[in-house]
Amino acid sequence: MGIARPGADQIAAVAEAVNIEVDACQAQQFADLMDGNLSIYEVLDGLPDDLPPVNYPRTRGHRPDPEDNPYNAWYWKSDIAGAAGGPLSGKRVVFKDNIMVAGVPMMNGSSTLEGYVPDVDASVVTRVLDAGGNVAGKGHSEYFCTSGGSHTNATGPIRNPHDYERSAGGSSSGCAALLAADEIDMAVGTDHGGSCRIPASFCGVVGLKPTFGLVPYSGAMPIDMTIDYIGPMTKTVAENATLLQVLVGADGFDPNQAGIRTDDYCAGLDKGVQGLRIGMVREGFGHANSDPAVDQCVRDAAAQFTRLGAEVDEASVPMQTVSAAIWTPIYIEGLVESMMHNNGYGKNRAGGFVPSLMRYHAAWREQTHKFGPQTKLVMRTGEYMSQAYGGLYYAKAQNLRPRLTAAYDSILSAYDLLLMPTLPITAPLLPAADAGPAEIVARALEMVPNTPAFDLTGHPAISIPCGEVGGLPVGLMLGGRHFDEATVLRAAYAYEQSRA
Repeated sequence: MGIARPGADQIAAVAEAVNIEVDACQAQQFADLMDGNLSIYEVLDGLPDDLPPVNYPRTRGHRPDPEDNPYNAWYWKSDIAGAAGGPLSGKRVVFKDNIMVAGVPMMNGSSTLEGYVPDVDASVVTRVLDAGGNVAGKGHSEYFCTSGGSHTNATGPIRNPHDYERSAGGSSSGCAALLAADEIDMAVGTDHGGSCRIPASFCGVVGLKPTFGLVPYSGAMPIDMTIDYIGPMTKTVAENATLLQVLVGADGFDPNQAGIRTDDYCAGLDKGVQGLRIGMVREGFGHANSDPAVDQCVRDAAAQFTRLGAEVDEASVPMQTVSAAIWTPIYIEGLVESMMHNNGYGKNRAGGFVPSLMRYHAAWREQTHKFGPQTKLVMRTGEYMSQAYGGLYYAKAQNLRPRLTAAYDSILSAYDLLLMPTLPITAPLLPAADAGPAEIVARALEMVPNTPAFDLTGHPAISIPCGEVGGLPVGLMLGGRHFDEATVLRAAYAYEQSRA
């Protein structure tokens, strides 16, 4: 299509944006000088985008009517058949709606992305289809994945099947609600600060955030590539292991997959926990907003591990108390820079871009009036901190990550697993339709003191149901060593079977 040449006025505007003084004469000179560089860009423009091929025939599917979507958990329904056989044969799998399925609309919870239809399958979609799974559709997510509640989606709240008036959790809201409602067999979500584990806890299902890089993120809309994960969400631990086995491994596109190690996650599920050492993390309990009954439910689960033969001790990771403070600048400033200013992708990454998403998403700048209070708050905070402090707090947070990771590595040299509540509370009531910005914002991240640490350190972490408080599910979180998902799943399975 060619590269448009800037006029003198455009050169002046560009120079002003980067604080370079230029007069009209110089502007024209620079416009002439730029022509050589732009000619090189035209060579690149003529080359292919080099995207992976789309396999398996499909139709567009349909958006379900409200009567067929009682929890507002579906964004789109499809029926894409995979290979004739495989470990997922006969399984209907839903994908969080920030994961691309070619030919199927994607809005990532946002009114500004409605109408976008990806032209590629995410690597995890291809793997599910190759394993014989059926892509049943897309589950609603929160607005650009900016909430741990389930009330920020542009189409309205996603509701918890355990209580229609309560939150399903976020940002993989629809995935968890559809599992809890028994409308699908398996789901694939994403996790940036707890987005698989939060809704798993609120809805009483199983959600795993794998080791960083183990599952390719290619074809999913990022927040910040240093905290982006894709993970399996299922009704049982055994199904979670089966789905994880399908999703893992390098895909040749995701630059974060160097040095990954895969395993057979199903083979040792039934080995039990005899001899395992489990550290119950003191700092994961007793938060200012913790429900004492939730803490006690998790302590009771820890006692059950003892009865099953594990050695359970109280352990301490003091840096857990500041992990959310380290995570926040990365999440907020990274989102604004990568997802928004760079139209869905930050620079300084080697591959994995989807140009069609970048082109479509670029129109957000003319549609910010559609953003809700939580998205506007994230945008304003991230932009303010970047302008006022030049990214220094983002940098400081990233520099502190190795110290936090070392703290977890140290405690995991003494213990096989770490245990704490996934969340300090059960599912809260959804904000009323006329709720003000303060309530909407407060309900977006009130549940996240424990989950972000593992997104920063890269260790695997799973949320499994461990009981109920007031008729609402409570989640137990187990964290393990890097690439030791097998032990995490083995312990989760032993506990799950003991409650069956």
